[in-house]
Amino acid sequence: MFVMNFLIRRLAQGVVIIFLVSLLIFTLLRVVPGDPVRMMAGGMAPDALIEQIAKDMGLRDPILVQFGRYAAGVVQGDLGQSFVRPANGAATGGATFNDSSRGERAEVFDLVVDALPMTLQLAALALAFALAFSGLVGIAGGLAPGRWPNKLAFYISSIFISLPNFWLGIVLTLLLSVKLGWLPAIGYNGFGYTILPAIILAVELSPVLIRTLTSSIAAQMGASYVAVGAVRGLSRSRIIANHVLRNASVPLLNLLGIQFSGLLGGVVIVEYIFDYPGLGLLTINAVLQRDFPLIQGIAIVTSAIFVLINILVDLAATSIDPRLEY
Repeated sequence: MFVMNFLIRRLAQGVVIIFLVSLLIFTLLRVVPGDPVRMMAGGMAPDALIEQIAKDMGLRDPILVQFGRYAAGVVQGDLGQSFVRPANGAATGGATFNDSSRGERAEVFDLVVDALPMTLQLAALALAFALAFSGLVGIAGGLAPGRWPNKLAFYISSIFISLPNFWLGIVLTLLLSVKLGWLPAIGYNGFGYTILPAIILAVELSPVLIRTLTSSIAAQMGASYVAVGAVRGLSRSRIIANHVLRNASVPLLNLLGIQFSGLLGGVVIVEYIFDYPGLGLLTINAVLQRDFPLIQGIAIVTSAIFVLINILVDLAATSIDPRLEY
């Protein structure tokens, strides 16, 4: 019953957050300079035609009226149609003359659903790489405060956090893909194309994970229960495995929720560099084309994922440490 109340409360908070995010983005897109209808109809289209198309699409109605109409569709699972992408799946409105789908616009929901698994795959692999590397370095550093493993963890995290991801992406592409030929780099034609961009994101994630692990484990090693366990005859390895790592995992788990959520919104540059067909590349193209419904749909879906991840993280953290309140 307690868990159910927690879920209901958090889901209600999530609905409010998604609503506010949607309203904010919807409003900002309507007040920024530029007219998406001009891009849809072409730069040579007469002003009268532009105004007629805008009125037919409801883009000249008051913002609150437009948002109310849009929100009513979202509640029914309709994220609208792309302004510029045709139903044949082309990146822009360039359908061929004989294309039967010419004039039909793609559903935003379909575009987002097609791109989302790619970004989730990239984010999950990046997080796995970051956890594997950060676990080795951070745990060793936390178990040896003041000694060389701790200093090595500090230096590695300092170096990684100073590397711009766009620069590292270019350098590793030239080295691992162009020169050595170990990994494919551009586009997507199988799981192998995910590895290189995932490495870039893992390097970006690792500094915070390393420092969190190092400080958390060092703090736990200084706790009184470690000394008490040793007096009772528990081995050092058992104390570390059963108690230290378990207690140190709570702040790490909360951080992982934030990091994974941030990954979904922060893959834009990496996906653009590698031409990786995920939400990041889809977002860039939507912004360049002023595709309002697509931008809004991406924002709503990512906001919903953020809310879901935070709820799952809170539940997992509470299961590890029941002292945490809902």
